[in-house]
Amino acid sequence: MHGTQAACRSLARNIARSLRNERRQVEVVLAPPYTALATVKQTLRGTDIGLAGQDSHWEESGAFTGAVSPLMLRDLGCDFVIVGHSERRHIFNESDDIVGQKMIAALRNNLRPILCVGETLTERSQRLTAPVILRQLRIALKGVTKSDIAKTEVAYEPVWAIGTGQNATPEQISQVHKRIRRFLVSKFGKPKGSGVRILYGGSVKPDNASSLATAPAVNGFLVGGASLQAETFLPIVDCFSSK
Repeated sequence: MHGTQAACRSLARNIARSLRNERRQVEVVLAPPYTALATVKQTLRGTDIGLAGQDSHWEESGAFTGAVSPLMLRDLGCDFVIVGHSERRHIFNESDDIVGQKMIAALRNNLRPILCVGETLTERSQRLTAPVILRQLRIALKGVTKSDIAKTEVAYEPVWAIGTGQNATPEQISQVHKRIRRFLVSKFGKPKGSGVRILYGGSVKPDNASSLATAPAVNGFLVGGASLQAETFLPIVDCFSSK
């Protein structure tokens, strides 16, 4: 929940200008607030930068005042949508079942969901990281087919490492990413399960992005606060481009 239309336009323009002439192997997607989606889409015209909604409902329309549907996001030009973000789960009390419904709705409307999973500090201290994440994956991907999983990203965002000053180490991240990969391969088969990109999102900043990018199981980043300024976001893109 950051940025007016003018602020989001300026940020998107600065990012697009900086990346326009670069030859890179990393895909970049911006996820502004709903109110700025149309503005940012217009700003990104002519670039290969994608557009994502920060969340969407599980129905295409209906009596859900204040909600935004996946159909509406497609109409605004979105290619992606974030599903199950930790703030949606823990602040807005979204259950695993709701996240699963949103996954199916996104795929049905030709949006590429970025499915977020992660454990709290209490769950980690109780050694529940694996059970929690496997439960979140199992329920969220229950109705996803083998063909649909190829259109899905998974993002590991440990809640205990978001804005707390406690950063996950590359070793901790790799351990969880490998568990996620094993689950995906087990459920969808090796070709499909091995092809899903697993992103990391947890206080990713310019000063730690390079070390996090070296983790062999990390296929990309889901960037939070550091994406609010081009000066902090672009170095993260650059460090992953050179991985």
